[in-house]
Amino acid sequence: MKKFIVILILIALLVGLAISSSQTYEQQSLVSTLEQLLPDEPGKAVLSELEFSYWDRIISVDERGYYYFVEFLIRKAAHFLTFGFLSLVIYWVLPKRKGRLLGAALLTLILACADELHQSFTGGRTATLQDVYLDMAGAITFLFIVAVVQFIRAIRKI
Repeated sequence: MKKFIVILILIALLVGLAISSSQTYEQQSLVSTLEQLLPDEPGKAVLSELEFSYWDRIISVDERGYYYFVEFLIRKAAHFLTFGFLSLVIYWVLPKRKGRLLGAALLTLILACADELHQSFTGGRTATLQDVYLDMAGAITFLFIVAVVQFIRAIRKI
């Protein structure tokens, strides 16, 4: 029963990714919502200190504005967390064999590449290798945590 639920979660994640990748930036934009939720621009002084180079552009509060910058951070955090969680679900679905962590990472990499490829066919979206790197950073981080937990459990049994 547990495996069935995990498979349903995997399917839901994959459907969610497919829907998300097929939407234009305008359909997904959070800027107007952020303007309503954060009218006083909390944390602007701290955020103004940050700057990222992304797709040969500088992303900062000064360059893009507070709300676009916050949205950028939310979008990139979503990549990291979504693919991190996806790698865990894939790990749980795979049979308990040696190489399971590596298998989950490789399958997540394939899905991250497929997601970016899918985005490349969507108007107003940019497919970048940087997002695949970010997706895999999430996956590797989450799978590393699994490995550490497994290691600690193994030590406790000794």
